[in-house]
Amino acid sequence: MDSRSNVIAMMVLGAGIVALGSTIVAGEVFKQEKPEKMGYVVEGVEADAGGEAAAVVIPIATLLATADPAKGAEVFKKCGSCHNAAQGGANGIGPNLWGIIGNKHAHSPTFANYSEGMKAMPGVWDFDAMNAWLIKPSAYVKGTKMNFAGLSKPEDRANLIAWLNTQGSNLPLPAAPAAAAASAEPAAAPKG
Repeated sequence: MDSRSNVIAMMVLGAGIVALGSTIVAGEVFKQEKPEKMGYVVEGVEADAGGEAAAVVIPIATLLATADPAKGAEVFKKCGSCHNAAQGGANGIGPNLWGIIGNKHAHSPTFANYSEGMKAMPGVWDFDAMNAWLIKPSAYVKGTKMNFAGLSKPEDRANLIAWLNTQGSNLPLPAAPAAAAASAEPAAAPKG
């Protein structure tokens, strides 16, 4: 190596050290602390006892009570590039979803490209499982081949699940938790 190459290498190495040091110093100088009290309320988030914000989780059964399958058909258009939901329809990049609700994971015998994680997944695609999958597929099945970030809006998930249920499954929708609790309570005896 000649001296010119050594000088260039030292300059590149020196620039990297300066950039790394600047990043560390800037991170300490401009460090941001979380405020004790939030400046505005974020819908769907409430503070727990420790002051930390926690997302309010609405059970899918509650959302399914007001779900609109027609809107779910619109949401399915996001899925339609990889999936089909027609009876006897062909598999796409992903399996045909006809009759998926209530069926086992990796349900299609004609789809050969399930990930090992999906093949090993126990249980069935009930309403809760489908909701968890649609929130974030990679969190529901580790190593899934499905490259989809998920649906962030609970209403979109409920509408899509309601629509998928009409595509060959037709299972009764679960009762909303409040309605189930109310029907399970015995009637109070009249005072007289």
